[in-house]
Amino acid sequence: MFIIIGLMLTGMLLGYLLRRKNLCRIHNVITVLIWVLLFILGVEVGGNEQIIKGLHTIGIEAIILTLGGTLGSVIAAWALWKALYKKKGEAA
Repeated sequence: MFIIIGLMLTGMLLGYLLRRKNLCRIHNVITVLIWVLLFILGVEVGGNEQIIKGLHTIGIEAIILTLGGTLGSVIAAWALWKALYKKKGEAA
């Protein structure tokens, strides 16, 4: 845990020190590194027999969580819209 926090703080310090430099290619490097990390994650998941056997269960849970989160966000946004734009004496 301390290693992760240390790496993050080191990156923040480097970003602060290099903020005046022209780092136009850094976005491409970050994109490639993210692709590599996703590929390695896929290899690890594919190699885990328990995850592969329970993939149908994980998929159903993911769909339920996604739909529940989306529906909750829509309802909360609608309620906030109604609360903010409701005029006195009028129905929103």
